[in-house]
Amino acid sequence: MRTRKLTALALFTTLALAIYFAESLLPPVVPIPGIKLGLANIITLLVLYRYGSKDAAVVLLARILLSGLLFGQAMSLFYSLCGGFLCLLAMLLASRLLHRRFPELTSILGGIFHNVGQLLATLLITAVPGVLVYLPYLLVSGAVTGLFTGLCARFALSYLRRVPPA
Repeated sequence: MRTRKLTALALFTTLALAIYFAESLLPPVVPIPGIKLGLANIITLLVLYRYGSKDAAVVLLARILLSGLLFGQAMSLFYSLCGGFLCLLAMLLASRLLHRRFPELTSILGGIFHNVGQLLATLLITAVPGVLVYLPYLLVSGAVTGLFTGLCARFALSYLRRVPPA
C-alpha cells in the first residue's frame, strides 16, 4: 500500500472515530434502545465509494476496534462488529448493483442491515425471540438515519471528487 493511501485511510479512520465519539456525547434521538444516527457510517460510505470494499472494511474494522477499546465494553464491540459488517456487506452489494450511484439508497440499505445485524446479535446472545418486537422500529430508523448519512456522504463525495484519490 502506498504511503499516501495509507495516510488517507488512517485519516478517514481517525475522522470516523472522532465522529463516533462526538455522536456518543449526544442524547438519544428517540427512547428506543439501539437507535442512533450512525454518523460514522458516512466515512465508511465515503471510503467504499472512493477506494473500494477492502479499504472500507479496514477502516470500519479499525474504527470499531478502537472505539470499542477506548469508549465501549466487550459486548458493545460484538454488537458493533455484527452490525457494521452486515451493513458494509449490504452497502457493497448495493453500490455494485447501482454502479456506485445513489449513495443515499446504498446508505439506507446499510442502515437497515446494520440494525438487523445488531438485532440478530442480540437474539444470538439472549436467545429471547421477544427482541424481534423491535424489528419494525429498527427498520424504519435504519432507513431514516441511512438516508441522512447517505445525503451527507453525497455532499462530501461531491467535494472529494475534486481531489484525486491517494
